Amino acid sequence: MGASAVPIIVVTAFWFVVGAILPWFVPKGPNRGVTQTVLVMTACSCWLFWLCCYLMQMNPLIGPEMSNHTLLVMKQEWGSSWKD
Repeated sequence: MGASAVPIIVVTAFWFVVGAILPWFVPKGPNRGVTQTVLVMTACSCWLFWLCCYLMQMNPLIGPEMSNHTLLVMKQEWGSSWKD
């Protein structure tokens, strides 16, 4: 299963607009620099988080598959005192 290019392009374009275009339209004021920095940092962080989550779906981490023999040995060695 491979990644489709459409979601990557659409989401990247959206966060590019938020981080690269919107800071130019922030009204002048005493906190203009802070607002611009917040927009850029938010866009970078959200895009990176989304990209990591999207790409991890292509190769999910599946837990180890143990045989019944292994489970019986573990139970024998470690005991079976499970507390719920």
